[in-house]
Amino acid sequence: MGAGHAHKLYRHGHSPVHDLPPHCKLAAVFAFVIVVVSTPREAMWAFALYAVLLAGVTAVARIPAGFLLKRLLIEIPFVAFAVLMPFVVPGDQVHVLGLSLSEPGLWGAWNVLAKGTLGVAASVLLASTTELRSLLLGLQRLKLPPMLVQIASFMIRYGDVITDEMRRMSIARRSRGFEARGVRQWGVLGKSAGALFIRSYERGERVHLAMVSRGYTGTMPVIDEVTASGAQWRSAAALPFAALCVCLLGWCL
Repeated sequence: MGAGHAHKLYRHGHSPVHDLPPHCKLAAVFAFVIVVVSTPREAMWAFALYAVLLAGVTAVARIPAGFLLKRLLIEIPFVAFAVLMPFVVPGDQVHVLGLSLSEPGLWGAWNVLAKGTLGVAASVLLASTTELRSLLLGLQRLKLPPMLVQIASFMIRYGDVITDEMRRMSIARRSRGFEARGVRQWGVLGKSAGALFIRSYERGERVHLAMVSRGYTGTMPVIDEVTASGAQWRSAAALPFAALCVCLLGWCL
């Protein structure tokens, strides 16, 4: 895999978290999310402890809280869905501030918000301390299907290319006096979307032909072999192990 540019989610730094091999961090985050999802929703204190654990990892990684919180805004659609649940889920009703809310809906909203926020925060923290190219190497190291890793690699590399194409098309429309002010302009936007699809498809064909002409046979060569020591695995396992202890307490208490 060739070198790529740093993504906006990544924050360059030199910390114990940054220095961990990518496959160790991927396994740790996956295990942490599984533990969080397995926690009973009634154990509210457990989710607070999970947040404390993530805050500790954030401090060790030297990631500013504002940097992390700003990128948690991607969760807004899930928050909107959770807010609607107390109003639409059937069940026993409770009155809060003059509103009649569904008790199962309230529990469901809390479940979505707590577990979703912790999962997104863990993912953002992973992306903040690991370059995208390293993540792909980590996925290879974890023996994920090579085709899935290649698809993810191409998506990352050509997402910015398609975005730039969209920006150039937008500039071209504006230079010709076009402004999307209402439904009447939807036809032009639809044609632009179709043109973008065709251009992207043709670009993909040209890239594939270029790769085949250079010896591509369906697999990408692994340039860097990423390894991890036992100490690094133990360091990465600290987060999911601590979360597992909290989860077991949540089920027992």
